[in-house]
Amino acid sequence: MRTMLKSKIHCCRVTEANLFYEGSITVDSALLAAADILPGEKVEVLNLNTGMRLETYAIAGKKNSGVICLNGPAARGACVQDEVIILSYFLVADEVAKSVKAKVVKVNERNRIKN
Repeated sequence: MRTMLKSKIHCCRVTEANLFYEGSITVDSALLAAADILPGEKVEVLNLNTGMRLETYAIAGKKNSGVICLNGPAARGACVQDEVIILSYFLVADEVAKSVKAKVVKVNERNRIKN
């Protein structure tokens, strides 16, 4: 088995950071659906401004709100307006790994899906 990139939400902007929360990242549910990421699924967040990488889990935010909110300890990992990439992975059999093509969801400056 290999761990492969399943999907990513590319270059979205952090809209909120909520330190006093249990933890996780709240993401516009339209973006989660487009990237095939489920609420509660483990994700990796890469901060393009700082180079920091963190792991957490996704929480569905209001659909088409553009929300990208780091919660709890993850809130220390980015400032509002930082650009981040949200990645999800999956395990696949070795013989299938070479044929995997990740979904890439590109967004505009308001975290809306680009056509």
